[in-house]
Amino acid sequence: MDNANLRWHAVAEMPNDPRFPPKGPPHPAPRIVEILAYPAVQLLDVAGPLQVFASANELLARRGEPPLYAAQVVSVGARMVTASAGLGLMTALPRHGRAALDTLVVAGGPGVHDAAADPVVLRWVRARAARARRVASVCTGAFVLAAAGLLDGRRAATHWMHCAALARRFPAIRVEPDPIFVRDGKIWTSAGVTAAIDLALALVEEDAGRALALAVARHLVMFLKRPGGQAQFSTVLSLQGAEDRFGALHTWIAGHLTGDLSLPTLAQKAGMSERSFSRHHAEAIGITPARAVERLRVEAARRLLSDTRLPVKRIAARCGFGSEETLRRSFSRLLAATPQAYRARFSA
Repeated sequence: MDNANLRWHAVAEMPNDPRFPPKGPPHPAPRIVEILAYPAVQLLDVAGPLQVFASANELLARRGEPPLYAAQVVSVGARMVTASAGLGLMTALPRHGRAALDTLVVAGGPGVHDAAADPVVLRWVRARAARARRVASVCTGAFVLAAAGLLDGRRAATHWMHCAALARRFPAIRVEPDPIFVRDGKIWTSAGVTAAIDLALALVEEDAGRALALAVARHLVMFLKRPGGQAQFSTVLSLQGAEDRFGALHTWIAGHLTGDLSLPTLAQKAGMSERSFSRHHAEAIGITPARAVERLRVEAARRLLSDTRLPVKRIAARCGFGSEETLRRSFSRLLAATPQAYRARFSA
């Protein structure tokens, strides 16, 4: 039909581009994440995961993609809680027990034992955990999950200083003192404080893949997978006593791992007799000088295993072990793993 006929029949020409383009499939709703806080919660245990989820959304928005998470901080019985650092946190009211929930995260902190003894908190945690696709704890938040019965028969991690207490109070849990985080089924538990970020990055990787998790890690100037276990505290730090009497000595040892680190040499370096040095070191640090040297050598070997491709034999020599077999025995005793297994797990 020509234009004249079109006008005659009062038929409008279709525009070249439709005013209302066809709609694509709807975007999935953001995953609901609740981070449980309580009085005297550890601030970083809350803020760390929250920032990871927020950064994931921010990076997706830059690519024109919808948010992946709807994360909020919640508490039971109060709209405001004060973190152990003194900062007040305005929290959301917990959703009804039947509301959809993707991930429940329980933070740790000095107030965790009061929370773990509160039957109202434990009932709420059990109810929300039953509705959640996955449940996680940060640091000592594992004590709340344990008190709620959610860790019975499972492997779990917590802050290295509290591993023994968790295992003692809840013998049905297999507490693993070294990992940064542990996944057992739908339950994830992490080590202390900054390990909250490692855990949250792992959750993002599970949800959206390695590329987004790596982008978030780079945005936060973090490792995607930290090269080490729950020596998120270094061996040098763990060897520091209350008065740090031997801190300078341990630093010197770390720089002379292939040298003579016999008891006479160390005692002379400390300015003590061998007998006095051994006794005072054991009192201050809790282990003998020989064990301290072993731990420092193992830590150096861990760094080389994760950061380099050097053969294990050369690493053993660089770190002052007499042989590869001696290195293997030390790893087995301190880390319950072989050097090869450690490299396979943590190599960058």
